[in-house]
Formats: sequence, structure tokens, C-alpha cells
Amino acid sequence: MAKSVHSERQQLIAKALADQRRARGLSQADVAKAFGRHQPFIANIESGERRVDLVELLVIADVIGLDIHALIEQLRTAPH
Repeated sequence: MAKSVHSERQQLIAKALADQRRARGLSQADVAKAFGRHQPFIANIESGERRVDLVELLVIADVIGLDIHALIEQLRTAPH
């Protein structure tokens, strides 16, 4: 099994976060500031260099308006 940081599901999370952030017209710096972090923190998540834990995911999803339930459904149907 591939390392989970590079798994298809992790990539799906990173892409969903980046796509939704862009759709909302937010920069990585905007999201990082709302989250109380620096821009590289968000860049590393979106690039797949850093995994996002559940609490971080929920906070970021709130900031960017991501439907976390829809993301979970996508993850459930994605290959392992």
C-alpha cells in the first residue's frame, strides 16, 4: 500500500481544499490568516507535502466554505 500522505484519497483532499479556496477567491495567505497559521502551512497541505488532520480539515473547510459531508462521500467511493 502506498504511503497515505501520497494516497489517492489524500490527493483528493488536497485538491478539494485548493479548488474550493480558489473558487471562493481566497489566497493561501487569506486562509492561513483565518486559521492562525502562515501561508506555507496551507501550501504544504494543498501540495500534498503535509497531511491535514481531522480538526484542521474541519477548520479549513469552515474558512473556505467546503461541504465536508460531500468530501467524505467522495473519499468513501475513491480507491484506497
